[in-house]
Amino acid sequence: MEHTITMNKSFGDATTGKLGMWLFLVMDALTFGAILLGAAALRYASESWPEAGTILNIPLTAANTFLLICTSFTMVMSLQALREGKEKRFIKFLQLTIIGGLVFLFIQIFEYYHFVSGSSELGLALSTNGLNGNQLLPSTDIYGAVFYTTTTFHGLHVLSGVIYLSVIMFQGMKGTYSAANYDRVEIAALFWHFVDLIWILVFTIIYLL
Repeated sequence: MEHTITMNKSFGDATTGKLGMWLFLVMDALTFGAILLGAAALRYASESWPEAGTILNIPLTAANTFLLICTSFTMVMSLQALREGKEKRFIKFLQLTIIGGLVFLFIQIFEYYHFVSGSSELGLALSTNGLNGNQLLPSTDIYGAVFYTTTTFHGLHVLSGVIYLSVIMFQGMKGTYSAANYDRVEIAALFWHFVDLIWILVFTIIYLL
């Protein structure tokens, strides 16, 4: 007797791929939660934690935060265009999302470069009050370790998201997705929105506290 195994491809309105992404995001959120709670605990337990704005450039990072939030909007517009069958508009907004992610990473790398080199040549040079030798390294103190651990971990997520969306974009340019086939784009959008939301928490705890 032959036995046929049927794989359920959906659960209600959600596909198995979407459920898998939600499960991943829940696990990832727990990891971020542990890091951010640890950062907050170390901040309140420390008597020498720098005041907000004395080392990090809050205006620059606030602008970078706004940029990342804007990429959530372009991601929404991209998905909506695909649902309406407007493939060219879908690609256009997806490209804007990817470019926004790349600019965000560039600004973060600029910030790291400034701290590692101690350089203040650029017009947007960050404040270095209280730093020994104008350098902030992971080995400088607990503050440096917390800063690099948290922002680097998030930066890797942004980089992963940019690569992920780039793959979706190239597939879309080949006609893979349409108004009747956009589930994978929705799944990618879930990941990108999660990355944006987490950064708001990182910015609040690491930069503003």
